[in-house]
Amino acid sequence: MADIHRTRYFTAVDNEMVVGEVLSTVYQALTEKGYNPISQIVGYVMSGDPTYITSHKNARSLIMKVERDELVEELMTFYVNHRFKGEE
Repeated sequence: MADIHRTRYFTAVDNEMVVGEVLSTVYQALTEKGYNPISQIVGYVMSGDPTYITSHKNARSLIMKVERDELVEELMTFYVNHRFKGEE
């Protein structure tokens, strides 16, 4: 029988996805549901309104775990790294 007078400590398992993985999952979910993923993600980033993102594949919950400025940073970093690669 468990000792109910002892303090138990639980460590939370942090299953954070990196921002790129969140965007990829959200993009795929929006595409599967027939939405224009670029338009929907831009709408979400600009307004903060989570209804731009489908709940399919838990996409809405995932994207809401990431700050919008982090989304913009990830998108800009990806764009700059790929757009200007080799132009130094």
